[in-house]
Amino acid sequence: MLYYLFEYLNAHYEFPGLRLFQYITFRTSLAIIISLIITTVYGRRIINYLHKMQVGETVRNLGLEGQMQKQGTPTMGGIMILLGILVPTLLLANLTNVYVLLMIVTTIWMGAVGFVDDYIKVFKKNKEGLAGKFKIVGQVGLALIIGWTMYFNPNIVVRQTVDEAGTSKNTAPMILRQKGEKYYYTQDVKTTITNIPFYKNNEFDYAKVLKFLGPGYEKYAVFVFILFVVVIITAVSNGANITDGIDGLATGTSAIIGITLGLLAYVSGNTVIADYLNILYIPNSGELMIFAGAFVGACVGFLWYNSYPAQVFMGDTGSLAIGGIIAALAIMIRKELLIPILCGVFLIEILSVMIQVSYFKYTKKRFGEGRRVFLMSPLHHHYQKKGYHEAKIVTRFWIISILLAIITIVTLKLR
Repeated sequence: MLYYLFEYLNAHYEFPGLRLFQYITFRTSLAIIISLIITTVYGRRIINYLHKMQVGETVRNLGLEGQMQKQGTPTMGGIMILLGILVPTLLLANLTNVYVLLMIVTTIWMGAVGFVDDYIKVFKKNKEGLAGKFKIVGQVGLALIIGWTMYFNPNIVVRQTVDEAGTSKNTAPMILRQKGEKYYYTQDVKTTITNIPFYKNNEFDYAKVLKFLGPGYEKYAVFVFILFVVVIITAVSNGANITDGIDGLATGTSAIIGITLGLLAYVSGNTVIADYLNILYIPNSGELMIFAGAFVGACVGFLWYNSYPAQVFMGDTGSLAIGGIIAALAIMIRKELLIPILCGVFLIEILSVMIQVSYFKYTKKRFGEGRRVFLMSPLHHHYQKKGYHEAKIVTRFWIISILLAIITIVTLKLR
């Protein structure tokens, strides 16, 4: 909204400083500041309101140190994160940008699914919350919207280099560019190509999964692409949800991931840097940096109250939304295949649960008695059982997240 106001003023009047709003980096900085103010200053009021409404966490006794002291701590604090993301985005981002609109839809959609889950737990006194199948329906529904839009929307394209003569079967307009003393042609095309490290030219085409079908296989690429989108959004959303088990773990980890995705969005949307790094240039995707800035600001601001000892929990309202946002943002800047590295903490956490459950069922069927790989899953509870203080566990997981973020960025130059 402010974006359009300053764009109008800049077009009709010459006030000093108005041109700053044309710069993505400036609007991103403002988004971070506004988000921090919302989550820290107004967050206190939201926590007090949750206290007043007796929206408290119901804690099951799992035998973990300090666990029962958290009984009654306000939950559903994810509302703070959602406001911290949406308000700066609506104020500062270009709302005609399809990528920004998709991220707003993702935030509201997954936030609503998580809110319903928390509402059932808190007000209906049902510890199970929203049935798992309905959560999956919500995640798959969002994935279908994102996948379908990414594939068919004419404004979602990738700029590719064509041969020196500029010949191509595609009718998209071509642009003559210069790199040093050499001229070459580029054109904006619809494609299912994405970035992937350690592969030829760091690019992978989803359509080639169906190459075995023979000529014309490209027309079925949409099904492969959407399948990947469904798996990624479901996995990351559930991974973030499982990681949100001790104070500050999911929030801090998500902030680190958000910073990385913001940087990747910036370089992917900057034609000069994308060309230098030899990665896909995605027109108009740089605007996602403003959303990423609001996301990071919301996570850091929420961490003010969520760090040990937590004064509020995000609940599924926050954790499901955070996971969905990270997955959707990575898909839009075509870095989703970097998620196993970047979201390594989420991956380890969800794998620890899968391994524990699978091994327990297997040993119970074979030996008549279930056995465990970990003292408790998810993995952070395993270390709690081993006697580590949760603040130390969280700090070490953050350090691992920072290392994984650096590795993710480094992969941009690995061929």
